[in-house]
Amino acid sequence: MPKRFTPEEYAQGVLAGNRVLLSRAITLVESTLPSDQTLAHEVMELVLPHAGKSVRVGITGVPGVGKSTFIEAFGNYLLEQHGKKLAVLAIDPTSQRTGGSILGDKTRMETLAANPSAYIRPSPAGKTLGGVARSTRESILLCEAAGYDVIFVETVGVGQSETAVHEMVDFFLLLMLAGAGDELQGIKKGIMEMADAVAITKADGANLHPATSAQAEYQGALHLFPLGASKWSPRVTVCSAYDKTGLAPLWETVMDYVTLTQENGSFAQRRKDQNLHWLKHSIRQSLEERFYQHPFVQEQWEQMAQQVVQGQKSPFAAAEELLQGTK
Repeated sequence: MPKRFTPEEYAQGVLAGNRVLLSRAITLVESTLPSDQTLAHEVMELVLPHAGKSVRVGITGVPGVGKSTFIEAFGNYLLEQHGKKLAVLAIDPTSQRTGGSILGDKTRMETLAANPSAYIRPSPAGKTLGGVARSTRESILLCEAAGYDVIFVETVGVGQSETAVHEMVDFFLLLMLAGAGDELQGIKKGIMEMADAVAITKADGANLHPATSAQAEYQGALHLFPLGASKWSPRVTVCSAYDKTGLAPLWETVMDYVTLTQENGSFAQRRKDQNLHWLKHSIRQSLEERFYQHPFVQEQWEQMAQQVVQGQKSPFAAAEELLQGTK
């Protein structure tokens, strides 16, 4: 059985950039055991004053866009050309059902994973997106405390995970392919509206001309959306992980966004709003967990659920009865 460290030992290890203790601290955060959660909360309180100094970039994309290849190329560019320390985290709400693809992605990101300035963390197989999202949020703070100044948060699943990622990053990047007309139909409008930039990937060889054409189409589509609170006008870039082209302009776009939003105050305000969102999220999740763990609920649940399923009791009345029983 591995040694159990004190909260102070965990915190000191994380702040010293010890990757083993960072990984173990993240494992604590991911655990649902009450004793681990108590310890994790103490560790988070100790490292919190040292977090918050990174640029958090959310990355999502349509199927086949080459997300892991892009992340490796972009990550290596930041390490080699800008001397950054990079952490790559993932949210995978599908992992419980499929086993998750981020583990495969990690083996494909061989050069990035081997770089001592990069840290790649697979997502846990959580029962709910909320649980995975919460642990990823706390993992960001731990990585920041460990000295990582750029955090990539990747969505591995599709759908709801994009919204969860958007609520924990500064900049949201949407990866797309050429063939804009068809692709625009396939991507949800809501995800397009969340994007601070769109990068057309695989813009090399015979794909270069279609990618450039798609760039103009996407830029036109993004102009249809009103500017958000940040007053940032989303940009569309083209890039190739294979040729290593377009990576510098993309990072310049991220930095331009950070500069603008820090100057007009929306960067700090967004983080405050996100902190409040996660406070409310944590309260909802804790209340739900306590509700289902309550002896009265565990005793009555099966019978009550059957009555609702068979139409003998309304869901509202059953919920009220169960809630009353927990008082």
